[in-house]
Amino acid sequence: MKLSHFEFDLPEELLATYPAEHRDESRLMVLNRKEQTIEHKVFKDVIDYFDEGDVMMLNNTKVFPARMYGNKEKTGARIEVFLLRELNSENRLWDVLVDPARKIRIGNKLFFGDDDSLVAEVIDNTTSRGRTLRFLFDGSYEEFRAKLLELGQTPLPKAIGRDVEPLDDERYQTIYAKHEGAVAAPTAGLHFSKHLMKRLEIKGVEFAETTLHVGLGTFSPVEVEDLSKHKMDSEQIDISDATADKINKAKKEKRRVCAVGTTVMRAIESSVSSKGELNGYTGWTNKFIFPPHDFSIATAMITNFHTPKSTLLMQAAAFGGYDFVMDAYKEAIKEGYKFSTYGDAMLII
Repeated sequence: MKLSHFEFDLPEELLATYPAEHRDESRLMVLNRKEQTIEHKVFKDVIDYFDEGDVMMLNNTKVFPARMYGNKEKTGARIEVFLLRELNSENRLWDVLVDPARKIRIGNKLFFGDDDSLVAEVIDNTTSRGRTLRFLFDGSYEEFRAKLLELGQTPLPKAIGRDVEPLDDERYQTIYAKHEGAVAAPTAGLHFSKHLMKRLEIKGVEFAETTLHVGLGTFSPVEVEDLSKHKMDSEQIDISDATADKINKAKKEKRRVCAVGTTVMRAIESSVSSKGELNGYTGWTNKFIFPPHDFSIATAMITNFHTPKSTLLMQAAAFGGYDFVMDAYKEAIKEGYKFSTYGDAMLII
């Protein structure tokens, strides 16, 4: 397939800038692949599509406050630093993006906090906006991490088009987030409330957890027309043997297995055996899923409405069927569904 197959006009007013007032009351479009039907629901109605013994697989990664603002030595220029990943805890080395990048060179120092209590030195260039920073801080590693949390902001995507507000600390995080390491939220999971999860549990729906630390690469633009030539950034995943056993048991019993989000689907599809079973796995994945793709495990998927030409849209189209999903997107635009991070949801069954 070609990149141009995923182009469509998205009215700017349909990009969600705030989440729904209540997590489970965003809108839900339900796509039935077998019947080729589309229903319009509210997210909490998702319970009606699952039965006892079905399994929902969740991504329990936790977003850390990855966006920081510092000042360049001498000039005092304000520089945005986006923490991507820790490279070496002992030496406090981090892989980051800086903006504006043209002002930041090897050897430059950046000062953070009103009292300059944290200093970082640029020690290497990585990509166009990428740098390696060594943080200079007097204190233990725990105190250093606490300082990063204190100075960092919730890393809302720039596309949201507004400054971070106090509500984002809670709402840009799933209620089941556990393991810190993501720089972007697994957005399909943002629709689950404690009340809805309790109702699903009472109905007998089971939950299995995996961890995929979402990186910015998920949102990197595809710049090649031939999708087979696009390379995804690697992201860290952890699928426990217990999770794999639970998923395989449900599959064997012909229960519904639902991937909650594109990140979960990538994790699943990165660790499938030749027999079509899920294996436990800890490591990295750069799996890129686009049509056509033969899915081995999941029989249902929850995902948000994604922006044109995004890898997230390509994965949804691979699972739901290209023509069906693109027709559903036309209907979503006509019906005023909200798109992207804080937008509405789609259930594909």
